[in-house]
Amino acid sequence: MPELTETEQQSLNEIPHPSLPEGSNIYGGTKVFPDYQAEPGQSYFTLVHGIAHESSVSFVAILQATRALRKGFEAAIYFYGTGSMNCMATRGFPTTGNSAFPGEHNINEQLKTFIAEGGKVYCCRFGLSLHGLREEDLIEGVIPTHPLDVQDALIHYARKGAIINSTYMW
Repeated sequence: MPELTETEQQSLNEIPHPSLPEGSNIYGGTKVFPDYQAEPGQSYFTLVHGIAHESSVSFVAILQATRALRKGFEAAIYFYGTGSMNCMATRGFPTTGNSAFPGEHNINEQLKTFIAEGGKVYCCRFGLSLHGLREEDLIEGVIPTHPLDVQDALIHYARKGAIINSTYMW
């Protein structure tokens, strides 16, 4: 521990830290809504327009879609615009696959899990091109799409009666 001034030590000792031991409950655990499961043929569709690592928008959308998949929904995620960056297998520093910070590959790993469990992931080719990203660098299993597919995918899933979750950053 660094050497502290008398004032720093006084400030540090005013309130004990941590105030509760690790493992203390500080939130209730009551789930308010039923744990709904998919009915036969139900779909869940997510649109993502959020930059990887700039907010939690993209990661939370993937987690929600994964949860819907595990509840029995046919689930798909569509990345477009800046969201297309989330689908890159070439993320890493100093080399691909290496994490420069904890959690750098959370999105990559969760997308791989989503695909492995039966989810579909779409990625807009135009969104890739806006950022100089190459189609061959997509995470394995991500389906590249035409720019005009964004609207038609939304229509497709709406006509199926899908629950639609649209996330947008900015």
